[in-house]
Amino acid sequence: MRGDTTVADAVVAKIAGMAAREIPEIHNLGGGMARAFGAVKERVPGSGTDITRGVSVEVGERQAAVDLDIVVEYGASIVDTAGDVRANVIQAVEGMAGLEVVEVNIAVHDVHLPDEEEEESEQGGGRVA
Repeated sequence: MRGDTTVADAVVAKIAGMAAREIPEIHNLGGGMARAFGAVKERVPGSGTDITRGVSVEVGERQAAVDLDIVVEYGASIVDTAGDVRANVIQAVEGMAGLEVVEVNIAVHDVHLPDEEEEESEQGGGRVA
């Protein structure tokens, strides 16, 4: 070897966030407050979507650990969805970053119901008018 390659935590977090979002049963990533702040941030012109929302990583020299907060579509098997997310994240991080993924911890924070978005827009998005 003629040098070192270092992969930043932010790079691994982006890879893991994109890989998790590739699973069709995933509605969104992030817990309640993270999603609320993310929704506000997305409305700011030029800010875009925060791919790393709901993703935290620990990256060492040769290994990485990933924690994900997810929202699953109603009707999807949470166990199967978590397995699909875990496999896709491991494949993406190991393939792209060359790091051994030692664990992918998944916390399911919510289930997205089909009619939730309509209700939020009718109510103005909050509890208080």
